[in-house]
Amino acid sequence: MSVWDGVEEFVMVARTGSFTVSARRLNVSTSHVSRRVQSLEDRLGVKLLARTTRAVKLTDLGRDYLNRVDELIGGIDDANQAITGAFSDLSGPVRVSAAGPFAETVVMPILLEFAEQNPQITLEVDFNNRNVNLVEDGYDFAIRYGALADSALIARKLATRKLICAASPAYLERYGEPSTPHELRQHSCISANNNVWQFLDPSTRKAISVRVKGRVKTNSMGLMCLAVEKGFGVAYTPMENLEAMIADGRVLRILGGFEDQSRSHWIVYPERRHIPRRVRAAVEYLLDRLEDQRI
Repeated sequence: MSVWDGVEEFVMVARTGSFTVSARRLNVSTSHVSRRVQSLEDRLGVKLLARTTRAVKLTDLGRDYLNRVDELIGGIDDANQAITGAFSDLSGPVRVSAAGPFAETVVMPILLEFAEQNPQITLEVDFNNRNVNLVEDGYDFAIRYGALADSALIARKLATRKLICAASPAYLERYGEPSTPHELRQHSCISANNNVWQFLDPSTRKAISVRVKGRVKTNSMGLMCLAVEKGFGVAYTPMENLEAMIADGRVLRILGGFEDQSRSHWIVYPERRHIPRRVRAAVEYLLDRLEDQRI
């Protein structure tokens, strides 16, 4: 019996929190994973995982063991990459979760360039608005926008994006143009997941929070653009989403100078010490190509 028997299965369960997900990732049966982990625990004489009908969690000893074997696995990965890196091309899948126009029109062309330069790389891109679990759902990284919540993910800024407020000429003619963000409370606003909009007072540099409401609420950028063009209300969104419509006069920019400019696009990935060389290369390629878009 090898000292490594059951270790790979244990590490996968510890990372995913699920025997079923681990089995799928390892391409084996759930019972196989369970047996291997149980055998490892029996051999060590300790409980590494606390199992319930709803969850699988690390025990204190399990957490300590994971940290120790993670270092060993990481060392092997580093050794493999150091030996093979100079003599082999990048190969294998890069799995990405993304959403929004910036990801589609800016990030994806750059990733296609990366794949073009590395013919053995395959791209698997899922566009959705879900806040996916990167480990459990099998993604290498995600492209996200906005103020990030605290999490165990590593977040690196891709680009700083300017927000703008805008409405159609017909809407402004009918309802008037707000002169301060507070006046948006009397207007119909097209909101997405968040109906509290953040602004910045240009004279005091203090934050302004405004709770808005309106006839349209959507996480579809296409629908938001159509709704603002058709006069359903005021939109507050990254500039690139409405840039073409502003240029040809279909919508007009309002509340200039009050916009919150702290929002950014991010690349996020699981907090693990060692990631595959192909994924690290893809992340660094994106960051290098977008360097001039970070403030």
